Amino acid sequence: MAIESTLLIVKPDGVRRGLIGEVLRRVEAKGLRVTALRMMTIERELAERHYAEHREKPFFEDLVAFITSGPVVVARLEGERAVEVLRTMMGPTDPATAPPGTIRGDFGLEITENLVHGSDSAASAERELALFFG
Repeated sequence: MAIESTLLIVKPDGVRRGLIGEVLRRVEAKGLRVTALRMMTIERELAERHYAEHREKPFFEDLVAFITSGPVVVARLEGERAVEVLRTMMGPTDPATAPPGTIRGDFGLEITENLVHGSDSAASAERELALFFG
């Protein structure tokens, strides 16, 4: 199997709730390696580029407003099938339907504040990693 890279964002609600360490602990325990890590506040322009595929959707403004509402932690993760592994660990977008044992299932409170973001494909990972890590 090939080693992949993917983007993880611990969103403002995860940072506010003190879940950075727990999310990173789970990622590392699963075998993914953190190869770059930083805390930042995402500016609106970057948020709009990150969520560009949702620009015409009614929830676009809410996405941008939330991700720019406070500090986030962004990480480059590497490992076997990293994109798929992280997506499985996160669970479905809606925490109400996310199974126990997933990050969103264990800690998520609502669909609009769902703790984490992970790239949904290798192509998305490449684009998103370039946005956040150059």
